[in-house]
Amino acid sequence: MPGSCPEVNGVYKLNEGLNGARVPAGCRSVLIGIPDVRPPTVIGLSMKKIGFLSFGHWTPAPQSETRSASDALLQSIDLAVAAEDLGADGAYFRVHHFARQLSAPFPLLAAIGARTSRIEIGTGVIDMRYENPLYMAEDAGGADVISGGRLQLGISRGSPEQVIDGFRYFGYAPAEGSDHAAMAREHARVFLEVINGQGFAQPNPRPMFPNPPGLLRIEPYSPGLRDRIWWGAGSRATAEWAAEQGMNLMSSTLLTEDTGVPLHQLQAEQIQRFRDAWKTAGHQRDPRVSVSRSIFPILSDVDRAYFGQETRSQDQVGYLDAGVARFGKTYAGEPDQLVKDLAEDEAIAAADTLLLTVPNQLGVDYNAHVIEGVVRHLAPELGWR
Repeated sequence: MPGSCPEVNGVYKLNEGLNGARVPAGCRSVLIGIPDVRPPTVIGLSMKKIGFLSFGHWTPAPQSETRSASDALLQSIDLAVAAEDLGADGAYFRVHHFARQLSAPFPLLAAIGARTSRIEIGTGVIDMRYENPLYMAEDAGGADVISGGRLQLGISRGSPEQVIDGFRYFGYAPAEGSDHAAMAREHARVFLEVINGQGFAQPNPRPMFPNPPGLLRIEPYSPGLRDRIWWGAGSRATAEWAAEQGMNLMSSTLLTEDTGVPLHQLQAEQIQRFRDAWKTAGHQRDPRVSVSRSIFPILSDVDRAYFGQETRSQDQVGYLDAGVARFGKTYAGEPDQLVKDLAEDEAIAAADTLLLTVPNQLGVDYNAHVIEGVVRHLAPELGWR
């Protein structure tokens, strides 16, 4: 073991680095006790960007490594830095309101942008029912400038929230004859329009500071941000709508519909319908597609204690928001078995980006270990690297 790896009385500390200390990437495998065993290579699958998706939960409980909002935010920054060191490609965060989870994302995204240099930084997703689209455009532009153009913003109608019609407390209500989903799409339309960089606001003839000529735009303007907006689509129909609007597709670990086929097959159909609609719309660039998965290589006794019971996980069908939904399974197992299972996931094969949902309350180092397990033990064998 390299002398730089943290050690106490011969026992390597799992949680070293939770409060800002950095564990060298080469030490993380030993910290968790990973054997250096590589499964057989699977040929023919496409290269993929691999990032993580965190909900940023916190709980003031002894069993949680994330006990406060401060912990959730600071550990999110540390995990993004660790993910970049490990060779991952993205750090994404879910946004919820009225909950002990991450909410306003832009201070966090800007902080990560200042601490990293390569990885993509994004959301999965921002609930547009709660957003002032012009103020959001300023925040997004600022965070994108700080990161050097690495923002990847997932937006959507949002999921069921902690309170009834929480967007009303933020000052937003659907127009008469409309509903909350239509309001979210209207907020998204305005946001997409104003981040294009075109002037639209009439300047004051006697301004405090000199204005450039013509109508004024939202500042700061970040070129290219419009092409890095994603819509979190819960169905095949909303994926087609997202394509028509020129947004990338973000698909989760569930769909709000069910046809009786496994989630990965239904999601693969969703992706194909998105790509067909994109082509029909005549957009000039190639779209991006991400899918989220819960993937836990079992490489140690710690992994087995946490996720060993998930090795027989299957899709589930239930109800979400008063409708039928299909929830995807958790992938947990030995690396060789996971390589076989993941090679059969048609939606992952169809996507260019894979987001790993992480159990953030297990702490920075354990989640870095999960990310490293996928990047090091699975991705090369699946042709993703």
